[in-house]
Amino acid sequence: MSNWTRILTIGLFFFFLVSKSNVSSEGAESWKQFLGSDGSGVVSESVPTSWGIDSNRRWRTELPGKGWSSPVVSQGRVYLTSALPLEEGQSDSQLSSDNSDQPKDQRFSLCMLIIDAASGELKKTVRIMEQNNERPVRMHAKNSHASPTPVIDGDRIFVHFGYQGTACLTLDGEVVWLNRSLYFPPTHGNGGSPVLEGGHLIFTCDGGKNPKVVALDAQTGNLVWEVFREVDAKKTFSFCTPTVIEVDGQRQVVAPGSDGVIALNPTSGDVFWDFRYTGYSVVPKPTWVAGQIIISTGFDNARMLAVDPKGRGLVTETNLLWEQDRNVPRTPSMIAKDGLLYSISDDGIALCTDVESGEVLYRQRIGGKFSSSPILAGDYLYFTSEQGVTTVVRSGPNYEKVAENDLEERTLATPAVWKNQLLIRTDQALYLIDESN
Repeated sequence: MSNWTRILTIGLFFFFLVSKSNVSSEGAESWKQFLGSDGSGVVSESVPTSWGIDSNRRWRTELPGKGWSSPVVSQGRVYLTSALPLEEGQSDSQLSSDNSDQPKDQRFSLCMLIIDAASGELKKTVRIMEQNNERPVRMHAKNSHASPTPVIDGDRIFVHFGYQGTACLTLDGEVVWLNRSLYFPPTHGNGGSPVLEGGHLIFTCDGGKNPKVVALDAQTGNLVWEVFREVDAKKTFSFCTPTVIEVDGQRQVVAPGSDGVIALNPTSGDVFWDFRYTGYSVVPKPTWVAGQIIISTGFDNARMLAVDPKGRGLVTETNLLWEQDRNVPRTPSMIAKDGLLYSISDDGIALCTDVESGEVLYRQRIGGKFSSSPILAGDYLYFTSEQGVTTVVRSGPNYEKVAENDLEERTLATPAVWKNQLLIRTDQALYLIDESN
């Protein structure tokens, strides 16, 4: 081997070593959208498996207002959205931070909260937009005016309040743009989170009529494209977060809704394929694993469908790979790793399914009611119930419960990971779980 070859080989070795280190650091330092920076809910970092109200807790921070958006993290700061109640006739300049239950017709100021991740200190409450009388505020008891999870991209953060509007801010809380032009008649409030792909912020607008998927220019907030769903659903409302996949070198945005799922070109909005089913109020984010897209059909009788995303046009009759119709989640998303799909039904039945065959490897009652999605950190699954109990289960084809941890506070939000620690939002506070404390 010549000296130049040896030098080049050593240089490449250190380049890949540093690159690998940077990727690992990014995974530990950031959680930039719903279900993590890659949207899968799976991270390699281990987090605590045991905690309580007074144990393995670094901090607990009371949160003003109401909201069920999940935490996102970047540059040592945690970001959440919240809806702060306004007294009748009050404006944002007279904002009340009262966190008590409010009347159903209460108006809100829609805000972003910035919290120091190390200390838990609430650094800033950024008021973004105010609900007005032309925008209905009544919603389902398991929803909030601040349910969609923000998306972080570099030094920008995108916050979405469904039919109320969407905004881009700097990480310091300065508003870059605000778009309130996409109002649609809501049913039960908002829910689905946006995704960022190819410079476009993409989300569903599945309300009381004319359901559609839209893309905004991430730089300006202007509408780039909108695609109306062609289904004739009796109930058009759904609350799904799209999933971005890549098939044969082409990026696709997979966006389920009532009675069907479509895959879109993120640049143009052109529909690649369309798969139909019967269902509405679809919430679970699609899961991309082993060349399959796994979806839930929502209410009333949920089915779990594995779809081949390589088709074009209407593929209902040709692209179904397998399906299940027992204990399918209607609200929590599903996650996958190493060819295994993990899910938790709304009434607390955990499933592990072989992705290739669709065979159920275990079916285990955990107990409780579930709305938040599971995550998988290191070798463990984390299932958090609405009652604030997190059941930790070892990943793999056999059910093995490791721990059960109770915060004794209601929660519908999906946890997040930061530096081998766990962030859990309840109806009262945000917790940072750390085994070193």
